[in-house]
Amino acid sequence: MARRKSKAKQEEEFINVVFVLFTFGAFFGTYYLTKSLSTSFGVTAVAFVAVIVAMIISKKNYNEKLRRSGIADIDKMDGREFELYLGELFKKHNYEVRVTQASGDYGADLVIAKAGKTIVVQAKRLKSNVGIKAVQEVVGAIAHYRATEAWVITNSDYTDAARELAKSNNVRLISREELIEFILKMNPAAGPKPSNLKIDQEKHLQE
Repeated sequence: MARRKSKAKQEEEFINVVFVLFTFGAFFGTYYLTKSLSTSFGVTAVAFVAVIVAMIISKKNYNEKLRRSGIADIDKMDGREFELYLGELFKKHNYEVRVTQASGDYGADLVIAKAGKTIVVQAKRLKSNVGIKAVQEVVGAIAHYRATEAWVITNSDYTDAARELAKSNNVRLISREELIEFILKMNPAAGPKPSNLKIDQEKHLQE
């Protein structure tokens, strides 16, 4: 099965197509109006430079967003650190949080609650796309924890099969790009610091 393209990759390919179309459009549009090759090349060159500058600025802004989100640190975490990090992040956004035990968690890595809703969460810190197993596990956790919603959160993306299963079971999938936005929205001033995730946090979050 072909690997699903990330939202960032799809956006990059779209921008490249728009760039090519814009460049050709500037040349042929100018030539149609002026019937001058020299003018057409000149306008196209200016348009080309303007688009390149805009792309550089956009890329710089995106990289700054990545830096502020701390996603590079998340990519270095192990699975348990990721769970603890998410627990701290949700706490900062006024969720009641319980990080479940490392094994025998009945399908939920975190149980969070806010505004009368109880949500079971599967946290997947992976390099590859998340498959259907994570969705199956979190669906199974709903009844055990008497939850009203189920989420899967990853620093990566999801397979098509996982997305299909999540859709049919009303499971919310939060992928890399949404996680970045989620972090910046919830806690823009503090990035993840794996070294600060002390062992005693487990006891504190599980209380």
